[in-house]
Amino acid sequence: MIDPIIDNEDEVTRGAPALVIVPEWHSQRLARDLDARAEEAKGLALAIGLDVVAVHTLRLRQTRAATLLGVGQIDAIAPDIAAKGVQLVVVDAALTPIQQRNLETAFGTKVIDRTGLILEIFGERAATAEGRLQVELAHLDYQAGRLVRSWTHLERQRGGFGFLGGPGETQIEADRRMIRNRMARIRRSLEDARRTRQLQRSKRQRAPWPVIALVGYTNAGKSTFFNRLTGSDVMAEDMLFATLDPTMREIRLPGIDKAILSDTVGFVSDLPTELVAAFRATLEEVTTADLIVHVRDIVHPDSEAQYEDVRAILNSLGANGPQDGAEGDAPAAIPQIEIWNKMDTADVDRRATIEEMAARRPDVAIISAVTGEGVETARILMASQLTARHQVQRIYLDYEQGEAMAWLHARGEVLSDEPEGEGHVLTVRLDPADRARFERLWPARKDPNDAPTP
Repeated sequence: MIDPIIDNEDEVTRGAPALVIVPEWHSQRLARDLDARAEEAKGLALAIGLDVVAVHTLRLRQTRAATLLGVGQIDAIAPDIAAKGVQLVVVDAALTPIQQRNLETAFGTKVIDRTGLILEIFGERAATAEGRLQVELAHLDYQAGRLVRSWTHLERQRGGFGFLGGPGETQIEADRRMIRNRMARIRRSLEDARRTRQLQRSKRQRAPWPVIALVGYTNAGKSTFFNRLTGSDVMAEDMLFATLDPTMREIRLPGIDKAILSDTVGFVSDLPTELVAAFRATLEEVTTADLIVHVRDIVHPDSEAQYEDVRAILNSLGANGPQDGAEGDAPAAIPQIEIWNKMDTADVDRRATIEEMAARRPDVAIISAVTGEGVETARILMASQLTARHQVQRIYLDYEQGEAMAWLHARGEVLSDEPEGEGHVLTVRLDPADRARFERLWPARKDPNDAPTP
């Protein structure tokens, strides 16, 4: 495993005093609440055990190529860093390597950007072997362009070999080569894991049980809701990225004997592209689900912006169906519902507003995963969505196709079973997606009564 990003020349330990800088550009002012952004940035720093001693919110007219921040803003922050013994400055924005190096020089302390901070959290929280490999790949991808930080030893050359002699290669070139080689090995390991995951998915698709994927912004309450539905004890803390590795449990819903519920990693605004790429195999669990349940912290001041962030990531995975300009046979959108969580934290006026909005939405349930309020209503909504698209279908089977018949009984509702020739014709209320899955698993013989059911 590579060294942590912030664990370089001057080691930064848990509990180290940190200062958070939250820059805001004019384009962001209408999209997100600045105080909420500052609280989220502070929460990210606290998630890896830093002691946040100060938070500075700055309004930027333009981005400085050398330092991101203006000279006056740097001069205003520097005394606070010195006075409070700050060991790490967290900038809630993406920094170029040059900006990071120049800010470190100006502040006289370590500097880490939003991407690096999120990578640190993922590196600390990933529990499975696949998760650790995914995080390491993202780390290496991030660090590959940041080897020219403030260490001049990377510029030194190694001597040549053999008869040619010559200048050899610089340390930075050797380090980059080692990173490339390590990334190649990790990608091969992840490809093996991806194939294993595909086999697991194919087995789940053979099984006659619908799969429900929980998605949402980090700290929206997915894991608490997951525990309510399943009786599990998945880690659920008031903390950003409390859980990373996907967890699956079976649940029962009204009218559905068994379903598989999957708790996925929480999303966040400006989720590093390196992480999206590295975790793609895990995130694609969402794209094979029968239903996506979007859990929202409906009381959060940035709830709408968080909703758009989650939608954007689902778009990138193809879970929302074909996008504008998409070509070819893009997959259809997966049915989705919204669970508006944390109603126990809403005041009377806010609760009345939320309830009024939810009453106009047939795809919304309002709950408190902590107290259990509304959870039964959410279960009913999930069950109704899973059966909403069911259609009456006629399927011919040979008598010896007992496994296929059991699959249909478990996945749909068998309305009649009539003998026909060497087999029998089942009239089944079934989801079209399940009918397509059934045809792949058991290519059906021609139904002699293949007339449309009225």
